[in-house]
Amino acid sequence: MSKQQKIEFGTGGWRGIIGDDFIKANVQRVAYAVCRLAREEGKTDQPIVIGYDRRFLSEISSRWIAEVLAAQGIASILVNRSTPTPLIMFLTEHHKLHYGLEVTASHNPSAYNGIKLIVEEGRDAPLETTARMEALLAEDADLDIPTLSIKEGEEKGLVSYMHAPFNDFIDHILSKLNQSVIKERGLRILFDPMHGSGIYPITVILQTLRCTVDLINDNKDAYFGGGIPAPTESRLYDLRNHVVAGGYDLGIAFDGDGDRLGIVDENGNYIDANQILCLLYYYLHAHKGWKGPVVRNLATTHMLDKIAASFGEECHEVPIGFKYISAGIDQYDAVLGGESSGGLTVRGHIHGKDSIYAASLFIEMVCALGSPTKMLRELEDRFGTHEMVEANLEFPAERKPEIQKTLMVDKKLPDFDADVVRVSYEDGCKVYFSDDSFVICRFSGTEPLLRIFAEASDAARAAAYITPFRKLLDI
Repeated sequence: MSKQQKIEFGTGGWRGIIGDDFIKANVQRVAYAVCRLAREEGKTDQPIVIGYDRRFLSEISSRWIAEVLAAQGIASILVNRSTPTPLIMFLTEHHKLHYGLEVTASHNPSAYNGIKLIVEEGRDAPLETTARMEALLAEDADLDIPTLSIKEGEEKGLVSYMHAPFNDFIDHILSKLNQSVIKERGLRILFDPMHGSGIYPITVILQTLRCTVDLINDNKDAYFGGGIPAPTESRLYDLRNHVVAGGYDLGIAFDGDGDRLGIVDENGNYIDANQILCLLYYYLHAHKGWKGPVVRNLATTHMLDKIAASFGEECHEVPIGFKYISAGIDQYDAVLGGESSGGLTVRGHIHGKDSIYAASLFIEMVCALGSPTKMLRELEDRFGTHEMVEANLEFPAERKPEIQKTLMVDKKLPDFDADVVRVSYEDGCKVYFSDDSFVICRFSGTEPLLRIFAEASDAARAAAYITPFRKLLDI
């Protein structure tokens, strides 16, 4: 990719292929655009905190960013070790900073890296902010970006370091937990960070709470063991086997930057993100007394709607992108919000997804109530089974306008063997059926893929909703 090509921000920031899109010149361009944005918004009075995950080029990229900021007279605080994204969001809010930056491509394949922009209150940058960033990047496409070396930045007081970044974050999470119930149970937990940056805070939290914690895949590996660093069922095969063989009470996995969560029970059963959301919402509302509604995105289970209704509460549906989840929690004073891809957050915590706090609450729930699978069966007995099937479809880039036109302009629908009650085009095309099942088809905001999610009372029926969309779009 040449330096002049367009840099775009998706739902998780800017992401690109290393050596093609993600190169030093483009990292510097993004940093320079942040400087221009800060000046436009009159927010150059506070330093910008910069973190990075364990991907290839992440650490050095954080320094490239600091060098650009220093040349513009904008101070930065570099975190002196790899960090999960939730920590940078917390630090931005906790220290009342205007911006934070995390060098990460989250759960994307190892060929990718990227930069996530965090704004005041530790929030994901809103659409208007990322749109302005893209415009500034386009204006400066041919500019040679000035830099100031790290050493000179240090000497001028423009580059400083945060040497104990986790303390307040860990203490904040511990203060939210029922510590005594966790200490009394003394769980044995196997943790799989998937070679990512979420190791330190969760191990400190669990050891403080007297849990026994063992680790797998904790070494730094830029290839993430040859797979994507996402805690999906297929990627947690080793964790499931080790939990059973080692007699552990629970298995926990994070994605590469520590904001997505996967759970394995004591029998090696995978508990997916939709099930985690349902279990935690039910536990927080029914057992901890946290009253309020819940927020989910368009591609997340409708079981949450039924659980909320049983409490006399509402489940609010929002577009995909965690910024909408966190905004919904504020707007509706919701107990928690989340998405089927593995991210969630809870009222009173950061305004972004955090697997560290979510895992800690899940452990508290298990200590208080027992096997999560037993609890899940009880929810299914009451609210019915909800099975979700997902298809991630690759397509030639030149076909995207054609597919977009079919879905969103012509609004063509496949012929479904089910009663359609309504269709939403708020974010992609979502079809709602009379039995409360659904299918949604949309472009990924983080990868060059078309994603189709379908939920029904059984997996076969859900899969049957995906095939007609594939035929319609010829993918």
